[in-house]
Amino acid sequence: MAIRLFIDGAAGTTGLEIRERLQGRSEFELLVLDDAQRKDESARRDALHEADIAILCLPDEAAKDAVRLADGAATRIIDASSAHRVAEGWTYGFPEMVGHEAIANARLVSNPGCYPTGFLALVAPLVRAGLLPADWPYTVNAVSGYSGGGNALIDRFEADPDIAFRAYGLALGHKHLPEMQAYAGLAHAPVFSPSVIPAHRGMVVDVPLPLAALRGQPRADALHAALEAQFAGSGLVSVAPLAPVPGEMLLLRSATPWDGLALHVCPSADGRQARLVAVLDNLGKGASGAAIQNLNIMCGLPETTGLRL
Repeated sequence: MAIRLFIDGAAGTTGLEIRERLQGRSEFELLVLDDAQRKDESARRDALHEADIAILCLPDEAAKDAVRLADGAATRIIDASSAHRVAEGWTYGFPEMVGHEAIANARLVSNPGCYPTGFLALVAPLVRAGLLPADWPYTVNAVSGYSGGGNALIDRFEADPDIAFRAYGLALGHKHLPEMQAYAGLAHAPVFSPSVIPAHRGMVVDVPLPLAALRGQPRADALHAALEAQFAGSGLVSVAPLAPVPGEMLLLRSATPWDGLALHVCPSADGRQARLVAVLDNLGKGASGAAIQNLNIMCGLPETTGLRL
């Protein structure tokens, strides 16, 4: 019997990419609302109660409302918004970090944010291993394709070809910071500098480290070895060789959907500094791909089924 699946917010960017990854998959029966029903609370409530699993691709407040509408049902929920990422009772949907069993047994799963996916993959294992201090004032420089900003930002970039670069979050306090701090086990929220470029998809997350100034003066090869150990055997996360350091990293306007995550440790020649760099698709492992991965795990299916790898 097919698993009944409802995507609340299926017409948005994340919802559309989830549906693309589900094409041809007979394991699921997709519950679909027409344009009029999508905004009808009663129709949404019925679908949320009828589904075995619901994926929420909604703004934060709408996601909270959807959880309210699902109250009383046994429906399992994957929330792609940031509404529940540090909420009590929700499992953080990063299986490589929290464990696949935790996702498999959860009823409520909150997808990680796109930027936090890169940051946490780089930093959390190293803090846990005692190689990086939990009380260091970390900084994060990151750039994303404009699709991460939703339909409004997509329309703005595509209507104005003169935009070359957009820095934002200048007042600090970005909504991704709570999960970045909590799941990396940090004493302080990092200073986060996000930006957007005129490419539809793609993301680079860069954490610079003054190794010689850190407590214990960790070596780049030790950081690299710890990341390799954390993600050994992963079908989605890869750790690039420590050497040679790549001359450049590119985000391409022509990039196609990709659900992987590539991690790099780039040390200086004298070993006194390093940059930890994550490369991913903000719509892939940063959103829709992660939702499908969690869906597969929750349903007891191979986690990479339907993913673009």
